[in-house]
Amino acid sequence: MKPDKQVEAKIDALLAQMTLEEKIAQMVQIPYPMLGREESLRWAERGAGSFLHVLEKEAQEVQETALRSRLGIPVLFGIDAVRGHALNDHATIFPTQLACACTWDKDLLRRMGRVTAKEVAADGLHWTFSPLLCLARDTRWGRCNETFGEDPYLTGELASAMIQGYQGEDLADEDSILACAKHYIAYGEAVGARDACDSELTYRKIREVFLPPFQKAVDAGCATIMSAYGSIDGLPLTADACALRDILRTELGFRGFVVTDWQNVTSLVDKQFLAENADAAACLAAAAGNDMIMSSPEFFDSALRMVRSGKLSERIIEEAVRNILRIKLQMGLWERAAKSVKKADIGCEAHQSLALEMARRSLCLLKNDGVLPLTERIKSITVIGANADDIRAQYGDWTYFSHPLPHPEHPPIRPYTTIREGIETLAKTHGISCRYAYGAGPLHSEKDDLEEALDIAKQADAVIYVVGDEISQVGEGKDRADLALSGRQEELLLRLLALRVPLICVLAASKPLAICSAAAQAQAVIAAFNGGAHGGQAIAELLFGKCNPSGRLPISFPRHSGQLPVYYNQLPGWHGENNVGKYCDLPAAPLYAFGEGLGYSAFGYQNLRMDAETLTASVEVTNLGERQGLETVQIYFRDLVSSLLTPVKQLIAYEQVLLMPGETKCLSFQLRKMNFSMVNRTGERVVEPGRFLLMAGHSSKDEDLLRCEFALA
Repeated sequence: MKPDKQVEAKIDALLAQMTLEEKIAQMVQIPYPMLGREESLRWAERGAGSFLHVLEKEAQEVQETALRSRLGIPVLFGIDAVRGHALNDHATIFPTQLACACTWDKDLLRRMGRVTAKEVAADGLHWTFSPLLCLARDTRWGRCNETFGEDPYLTGELASAMIQGYQGEDLADEDSILACAKHYIAYGEAVGARDACDSELTYRKIREVFLPPFQKAVDAGCATIMSAYGSIDGLPLTADACALRDILRTELGFRGFVVTDWQNVTSLVDKQFLAENADAAACLAAAAGNDMIMSSPEFFDSALRMVRSGKLSERIIEEAVRNILRIKLQMGLWERAAKSVKKADIGCEAHQSLALEMARRSLCLLKNDGVLPLTERIKSITVIGANADDIRAQYGDWTYFSHPLPHPEHPPIRPYTTIREGIETLAKTHGISCRYAYGAGPLHSEKDDLEEALDIAKQADAVIYVVGDEISQVGEGKDRADLALSGRQEELLLRLLALRVPLICVLAASKPLAICSAAAQAQAVIAAFNGGAHGGQAIAELLFGKCNPSGRLPISFPRHSGQLPVYYNQLPGWHGENNVGKYCDLPAAPLYAFGEGLGYSAFGYQNLRMDAETLTASVEVTNLGERQGLETVQIYFRDLVSSLLTPVKQLIAYEQVLLMPGETKCLSFQLRKMNFSMVNRTGERVVEPGRFLLMAGHSSKDEDLLRCEFALA
């Protein structure tokens, strides 16, 4: 965002008219469902800058009240539209961010962001708390489903595309909304994957691994950034001026505004014990560089007291208000607040079609011993598993009936298709009989009936067993110590495998789980994660060959919880095989690796070349199968000798190519010298001269990669 003299002049004029109370009120974001209508309207009269989780008529009433206040500054309405406008019960519900990341498709993410923006704007709202740029490198963490996976490069690419979709060509367009890159920074790296705990990191490591996606978000013009719950080396991000001012604004060049996460300022007092009281917490948060304070209304009185007592500079308050007003002016909030909204876009057919396309592209086929696609030789199918017929589990969290805000729970609203429904529909068109049994769910339940499931399975030509987790195991504060299949799912899996009936295992879960038995003995394994409203149809289409799967994992699967971390770009040095080490009772490799995924066509690679002068890499890719297929060509590198430890491999580029059977294409990648950089001990990103290894192939696995060495002077 470039400085705009006209906008800055308008900000100056507004600030000159504002009382101290009106300035501080602009920094306050009110949680409407928590405070209720009457108290929220009083805050609108007072001039609160933003409201959280307000929909439809309530939002209109709040805005009308704000426009009648002394200065008539409109409010920003924020909502967690993190996978579509899914807190609205008639909106389009996309797959989770982790599932979307399996597409590796920037254009799809941009289009999804555009659809979400149109639906959010059609509800009279302005701001989504998305995308999430945390890295899911320890999959015990409860919020893995909200991430783009484990890799900083892929995360930055997909997040930038989503931001562009949300914000459109111009923030002032009526169907553009504000994006919010969160959670700044390294929130997902908390010790033991315990949500919001301390991240024991150096700032060199942060610059090396966790900052690059945020740099891309800033470069993409992201309007807002959310500070994280947790802490770095013992200092909560809410109070970390180095992170929020020195790095974010000075180094990265961010010119939007920073919003805290839910009750972050209050947490400085009652959870993190950094501040003695709300007054001290308000001083710390404002001085560190937080501009808008989410869900801590007490900040208003505290900040007012601290400024009047001289303990908090009014200049800091004015700086924050300036950042907020700049965004409000850039998005033409005064003009938008005066217009009526259009509801026609919400949940429309075109948007549902994109959600189905995203669901298809998000599926990762991880194993196939030839059982898929299902053919005419299959006359009967048994579908088993609670998650096969549970739309709440299929959705995952952050939807209108699987998250507590803003609506109370109520039954799901169509359109949606469960996995069972999708399979039954396509089986009927193929003349295949299909039966369903609950079998077992992620939690022990009176519904568990293993014997019925086994009896039905014995009579089938193929069994589709759907395993996974459910909403009580997903989200904030839902970190897991054990990633094995929960409930009696593993017991039933082993008994089904013993029947010797071809078994297809579908993982409908929020994260990778330790599914070693399925990987070893099932005839096929599909990672579906949380596929949204049309996930069931997409899975059925994959099973029956209506679509050729093309998803690639953005995250690695552990064999066991104790094997973590298993992310692909680890540092070398641990005693063991491949110089990345292993436990004595487990292989070194993950169960399934970053970048892995099969289709109904295989691909061959040959002739990898690297021109060290022009930094141009090229590789030939051939479709070896009998069907048209989409391949994701992945480029990695390794610094062979460096002054600090560097990853054993790091993704630096990728491209998707559609190939006809037998077709070969030569792909060229124009790389930059900084693609081969590292962060040194002083925090500078540098490229050290020496020898490098370039790798290209189908996944991050060593056996899937071609290699060539080159030197940089």
